[in-house]
Amino acid sequence: MSSSSPTTAVDSVIELDARGIRIEGGPQLVLCASLFYFRLPREQWRARLAQVRASGYTCVDVYLPWNFHETAPGRWSFEGRRDVAAFLDLAREEGLYVIARPGPYICSEWDGGALPAWLGSDPELRVRQNEPRFLDRVTAWFDQVLPLLAERQYPTGGTVIMVQLENELDFFDCEDRTGYLTALRDQAVRHGITVPLIACSGQGDLEGATGDVPGVVPACNFYPDDDSPHIEPEVRRYAELLAERDLPLLITETNRRHRTLRRLLASGASLIAPYLQSSGWNFGYTPSAGNWGRPGNLMSHGYDFGGYVSSTGTERPEYAEAQILARVIDTLGPRLALATPTVQPTPVTTDFPTSSSPSALRLDGGGLLLAVPHLGTRTETETEAEAGTGTETGTGTETESGAGPGTGTAVVNGMPVAVAADSCPLMLLDVPLRPWGHEGTLTLASADLVAAGEGVLVFSSEVPVTVVVGDTRVEIPAPAAGAPGRATAEGLTLVALAPADAVRLRATDRNGTVRLDEPKPARPASEPVAVRRARRRTDATAPERAAGRHELPPTLESLGVYRGRGTYRTTTDLTGVDELLLVGAADIVDLSVAGRVRPTIAGFGATRRIDVREATGSAYVEAVVEIWGHANFDDARLPALRLGALRGLGTVWTVRETTDVSALWSVHGHWAGRPAPLRELGGWSSTRVGLPVTYTREIRTATAAALHLKGVVEPVRVTVADGGPHAADTAHEPHTAPVLTVHAEDPWIPLPAGTHRISVTLPHHPSGDGLRAELLGLDPVTDWTCSAQDDDLLTGFATEAAPGQEVPLPLSLAPGEEAWLDVDLPPSHDGLLLRPDGTQIRVTGWADGECVGRVWVGDRPDFSGGDANVLWIPPGWSGLTLLVRGAAGPEAPELRVLRLESAD
Repeated sequence: MSSSSPTTAVDSVIELDARGIRIEGGPQLVLCASLFYFRLPREQWRARLAQVRASGYTCVDVYLPWNFHETAPGRWSFEGRRDVAAFLDLAREEGLYVIARPGPYICSEWDGGALPAWLGSDPELRVRQNEPRFLDRVTAWFDQVLPLLAERQYPTGGTVIMVQLENELDFFDCEDRTGYLTALRDQAVRHGITVPLIACSGQGDLEGATGDVPGVVPACNFYPDDDSPHIEPEVRRYAELLAERDLPLLITETNRRHRTLRRLLASGASLIAPYLQSSGWNFGYTPSAGNWGRPGNLMSHGYDFGGYVSSTGTERPEYAEAQILARVIDTLGPRLALATPTVQPTPVTTDFPTSSSPSALRLDGGGLLLAVPHLGTRTETETEAEAGTGTETGTGTETESGAGPGTGTAVVNGMPVAVAADSCPLMLLDVPLRPWGHEGTLTLASADLVAAGEGVLVFSSEVPVTVVVGDTRVEIPAPAAGAPGRATAEGLTLVALAPADAVRLRATDRNGTVRLDEPKPARPASEPVAVRRARRRTDATAPERAAGRHELPPTLESLGVYRGRGTYRTTTDLTGVDELLLVGAADIVDLSVAGRVRPTIAGFGATRRIDVREATGSAYVEAVVEIWGHANFDDARLPALRLGALRGLGTVWTVRETTDVSALWSVHGHWAGRPAPLRELGGWSSTRVGLPVTYTREIRTATAAALHLKGVVEPVRVTVADGGPHAADTAHEPHTAPVLTVHAEDPWIPLPAGTHRISVTLPHHPSGDGLRAELLGLDPVTDWTCSAQDDDLLTGFATEAAPGQEVPLPLSLAPGEEAWLDVDLPPSHDGLLLRPDGTQIRVTGWADGECVGRVWVGDRPDFSGGDANVLWIPPGWSGLTLLVRGAAGPEAPELRVLRLESAD
C-alpha cells in the first residue's frame, strides 16, 4: 500500500493519523455497536439507539442493504421501515456517531449480501468486479443512497463520521481491485462525501481490501478465538503496519466479549466495533443461505450472535461490561485516545493462563495502561488441568485473600495483584495524577479506573484491589454490591466498587462518598402460554400468478420472484423411469412424483439422484420451490452458495442408463512414460505421496450425460476437452480446456453429447483413493408450466380478512398440504416469541402486515444465527396469521401446539 495515500477525505473535520481519530480536533477512542434499522421495527429505532448510547458506546455502524431499497428493478423504497434517513436523524438526536456502510455488497448474512437477486439474470454482468454492467447498477444505487449520507455527514447535517466502501473484498476473487475501488471512491466523492472513506479487510489483506487506492483508508476485521493467548501480537502487527502509513488501527468488526475488546484496545485500536452487539431480526424472506455450515446452512430469522442486546431488546450481562469499559475510556480521556501501543517493559508473570505477549499503551502525558487477561474459567472446582498452564504456573485456585474461586495472581512490576478469572483488568502504571488535582504519581492500580476527580480515584473490581501512590501501597478488600471499599494514600481517597455498583455510579466526592443511580426494576417473569386453538381459513389457498410454459424449468428470478416461491408442473409422463437426476435445485424443494410428495430437498444446488421406481400410475412431476435466501458469501463448493447464484427447480433429467467407467484411465505424471499406462482411476502406485497425478480417459456420450466421481474426499481438478484420435496419449500436453474443481459435496460433471477427453488430477495416495466413476446417460424433462407467489402476493393474502373455522390443535396434515391459521394473541409489553411444536412442518408467520419469519420443525438443514425455532411478534404488531405446510419425513406432519413466551 502506498504510504502517500491521503489519510482523510478532502475538507473533512474527521482526521485520521497514527495517533488515532480526531473529531474537530478532539482525540477520540470510539466504541461502536452494529445496529441495523432494517432488522428492527421502526417504532423501536429510538429506544434501541438510546440503549446503545446508555451502554457507553458512542457510535453505531449501519449497513444500508441495496436490495432492501430496490425491491424490484428500478423500484425504489425509502419509506416506513426503509426510511434510513429518519434512522440516521434519530442517531444524531441520540448523540451517536455513525459509520455508514452502503456496500454495494455488505455480507451481513443478509439475502444475497444485499446484491439484488436479478443481477444474476444477466450472464454478462459480474458482481463485485470492475465491470461496466455491474458498475452501472451500482451507480443507480449510489445515486439513491449517497446523497442521503452526504446530507448527514458530521458536523454539517448529521453524525456520519466515516463511509465504508464494499465489505471484506479480500475474501473475494476480484480481478481488478484497484479499478473497482477507484470507481466506488470516485462515485462517493462525486456525491460530496468528505468524511473518511474506509474499506475493511476480512482476513488481514489490507491491499486486497482497498485495492491500494488513494483516499481509501484500510480497516481490519478480527474474529479471534476469545481464549487464544496470541491475540495481542497479531493486532499489534497491524497497528504497526498502519502506523507506518500514518494511519490508526480501525477495527470495524470483531468479537463481542469485552475481555477481548480490552485486549484490542491495549494493542492499539482507535476504533473498536464489535459486530452485532445489538441484535435484530430478519423479517420476511431476507435471511441468507450462507457459508457457515457443512458446507452451507440457512440463516435463522433471529439475527443474534450473543451480543450485549438480544434480538428482542433484552440487555445481557455483557451490557454492564460495556458500561464499565466506557467509563474507563471516559476517565482517561485524551490520554488514552492519543496513546501508542508498546510491550510491557518488565515481564508480567501469572499463575493463570494469559496472553503470550501482553499489550500496553503508553499514555499521552506519561504512564502505561496494561491489559492482563485471565483466560481461565470461573468454576469453583477449577483445577490446574481445567485452567491450563499460565505464564509460569496454572493453579487458578482461590487466593488467601478470599477473593473467590478462579482468582489468580499476577506479578506486575514485582508486586503480586489479584486478577479475577475470565477478566482483563486495565491496570495503570506510573501515571501522573496532576490532571486530577494531585501532584503525585499513580505507581500501580490493579483494577479499572472508572472515575477520578480532585482527591479521589474510583475503581471497579470483584477482587481485592492493589493501589500504589508514590511509594505508598494499600490493599482494598474485594468490594461487595452495596458495600464499597475505601482507603487513603498520599492524601488521596481510594474507592473500590463492585461492578454492579460501578455501572450505576453517578458522582463521588473527595471523601469517597458515592451516589448511585437507582437500579432498573426487574420485570416479573411471565409463564409460557400454550395456544391450543386457532381459526383455520375456510378453503383458503393463496393465489398464484401464472408464469407461462417453458421448455425447461426457468429460474424464479426470471419469473419476477426475488423473494417468495414458485410452482413447477410438467405434463411429461415419466412412467417406466427408474431414476431422476435433479441438478441445481435451490433453496427448498418439495418434489412430488405421481402425486407422492418426497422428503424436502435443501441441498444448496447439489446434484441429487432420486429413485422413482415406486411411483405408480402416470408419473407426473410437480415441485414447490421456496427461496430461503440468496448466498451472502462466495462459496464455490455448491452451486447455490455462489454469490449471485439464482434460485429455482434447476434442471430435471431422466436417467436412461448408467455405465461404470472406472477402468481404462491413462496415467500422466510421476514417472509414467509413453505410451501412457492404463490403470483404474486412482490406481497408480508411486512413492511420490501427495504430489498430483493425472488420469485421462475418452468418454463418448450419445446424449447429455453426467459423470459421477464416487468417493471424492478432497477436492480434485477436472478438465473436459473435445476428444479425438489419440486424445488419451496427448493429455499431458498443454491445452486450454477449462479446469473444474470437484468437491465431495457435489461430485458431478455435466457433459453434453459428443466425445470428450476427461482429465482428473488428484494428489497421490499409496493405498489408492477409492475413487469410482460412473456415467449417467440423461434425457431432459421438458414442457413445464409455472406459477409464482412472491413475498408481496403472499403477504397481501395473509393480511386480508378471511372467514375461518375454529379448530383444535394438534392439527394433522398430509405431506404437501397447507393450512392457513389465524391466531389470537394476548397483549404483551415487550412482544411475544412464538414457538411452534410439532413434527415435519414449516411455519411462516405474518403480523401487522409484514412477514415475521419462518420456522422449520423436523428434518432440516443446519441453521445459524439466533434461535431458529421461534418467531418474534414485536410489541404493538397486531394479528397473527400462519401458513403451515406439511413435509414428508420419518413422522407424519403435525402442528401440536403453539407456545407463546414473553420476549423480555
